[in-house]
Amino acid sequence: MQNLIDTLKSGGTILYPTDTIWGLGCDATNVDAVQKIFEIKKRDRSKSVIILVESEKRLQDLVEVPEVAWEIMDLSEKPVTLIYDDPKGLPKELLAEDGSIGIRLVKDNYLKKLIGKLNKPLVSTSANFSGEKSPMKYSDISEEIIAAVDAVAEENHDSVSEYAGSSVIRIWADSRVKVIRE
Repeated sequence: MQNLIDTLKSGGTILYPTDTIWGLGCDATNVDAVQKIFEIKKRDRSKSVIILVESEKRLQDLVEVPEVAWEIMDLSEKPVTLIYDDPKGLPKELLAEDGSIGIRLVKDNYLKKLIGKLNKPLVSTSANFSGEKSPMKYSDISEEIIAAVDAVAEENHDSVSEYAGSSVIRIWADSRVKVIRE
């Protein structure tokens, strides 16, 4: 794991197992690293990526968390990404066109440790080219993507993801909620 931390801290990109599928990641506060992720994925920059945080405190440092968001996170049985308005301290390159950001508070211990040691939010986007099928296991990832990142996690190469992705729910400050992906 230390090689991933060192890579992230030096502005590099990583390939790692998330609480859903395999992901491409970088320090979410590093604009150059975020740009590299879009290049690796061949993704249109108008499509935003999500970030992962390891603690309630880090989440609250980034966004105003409505009460309904805590309820959704507590009740959700699978990983859930919530889309919030008006994030603080994140590069505009990460945000959607309307200025919102998708954030998942992870429960997975491996991810909590990785993000905690980085001590910053972590970009998470599926480790595939834009428009292609998400990788449920390491062997599903294109050799071209593996070659393009700066470091690859050594953990979980043999496991298959339980989830093809997280639920995605849009939340507004006035507590309105809209399910984007179940």
